[in-house]
Amino acid sequence: MSEPDMSDSEKTPGTPDPSRRDFLKNTALFGATVAGLGGGLELLTRRPGANAEGTEDLGELAQGRVIQPVGPFDTKEKVTAYRAMTTHNNFYELGLGKGDPARHAAALHTRPWTLRIDGEVRKPITVDIDTLQSWFPLEDRIYRMRCVEGWSMVMPWFGFPLAALLRRADPTGQAKYVQFTAVSDPKNLPGQRSRVLDWPYTEGLRLDEALHPLTFMAVGLQGRALLPQNGAPLRLVVPWKYGFKGIKAITHITLTRTQPPTSWSLAAPGEYGFYANVNPDVPHPRWSQATEQRIGESRRRPTLLFNGYAEQVAGLYKGMDLRRHF
Repeated sequence: MSEPDMSDSEKTPGTPDPSRRDFLKNTALFGATVAGLGGGLELLTRRPGANAEGTEDLGELAQGRVIQPVGPFDTKEKVTAYRAMTTHNNFYELGLGKGDPARHAAALHTRPWTLRIDGEVRKPITVDIDTLQSWFPLEDRIYRMRCVEGWSMVMPWFGFPLAALLRRADPTGQAKYVQFTAVSDPKNLPGQRSRVLDWPYTEGLRLDEALHPLTFMAVGLQGRALLPQNGAPLRLVVPWKYGFKGIKAITHITLTRTQPPTSWSLAAPGEYGFYANVNPDVPHPRWSQATEQRIGESRRRPTLLFNGYAEQVAGLYKGMDLRRHF
């Protein structure tokens, strides 16, 4: 992996948030839009002035505005431009290049979509995505996102705490870990026809990490329904960990007694550990993690322990050797 930056031509203005009512209206229409129109994803997310990728054209709005925080964990840092968040992505199911996920977005069909929760739970769940969204109050979370490659963003997610979903399934006393599995559709997803990873993509957390108040299930970004390149229709956000832990397009959650295998740990165990906590003092074998390149900025900045969330999450790892459990 490299440590990419973005050219000035890729930096665009941010966009204002629509109302929550508009968001829910859009997501309710999502299935019909995608089923009936080849360009459905574009039509769902476009506004006047948007381009074919569903992102805003230049010139209309102030860049990098600070959204008013609405929760105790929100950062007040400048939010990354919407176009950058939706065109500079790692989502190998849709291609290996940073721009491939946006270019191949139509390959990911997000309706109909079903999530299954099973394993060490008393109340297994199988639910379609629109019903799932109706179960919880949807809220904004403005989080830092740090990629293991050395770049970062500030992203305004929209969704619900993972803890609320897991408690609905009622974990048994034997549950210690949570495994997540992403969509499997090699017929349509170009990246899954390659051997870069063992598909489908899987990730995992300890149960206490999954139940932490910061751990979030996102269904939207900057007040809009998630685009495919950002992990539609449902993705995990764990802001104190490197971005590859944030598995996209989730279809299956299993609670387990033992630590589950994860895709990158299987592919390169010496480079990508199960915990993947952001740590400036633990370098990747091929590059330093001491600094990061915030997309939209010209200079690198120091990397923060646990991505700046140490006060909230350091207690989860008390007594652990973070170099060994990387």
